[in-house]
Amino acid sequence: MAIKKEKFVGEELLCPIKYFLEVAGGKWKTSILCILATGEPHRYSRIRRKLGNITNTMLAKSLQELEDEDIVERIQYNEIPPRVEYLLTDKGKTIVPILLKMAEWSSRSMVDKSNASFCKKCQSID
Repeated sequence: MAIKKEKFVGEELLCPIKYFLEVAGGKWKTSILCILATGEPHRYSRIRRKLGNITNTMLAKSLQELEDEDIVERIQYNEIPPRVEYLLTDKGKTIVPILLKMAEWSSRSMVDKSNASFCKKCQSID
């Protein structure tokens, strides 16, 4: 899903926060980015297993949108059976510090501080 300029009109075109949320926001994209932030390649099935209750359709769509924005790289190996792996691109790696800052802010700002801690995905990014 490449962001098309006609999608944004007027003031929205100038808002970098809205652009960021369009590219990397949503229920699943941030989790996918956290999984890939470890730097090692992940296969589709491994990402799906780590996400739990995501549907195949939603995972495929989210990965495709991240790939279209040059955030995620899809590497296909010509083997039998076929093997596909996903990695963050150089552009995608620049999002990791933003995700860490968001996690830090959230853990400090949660109402119930007794349960505030990084999830396993965020802990593995550091």
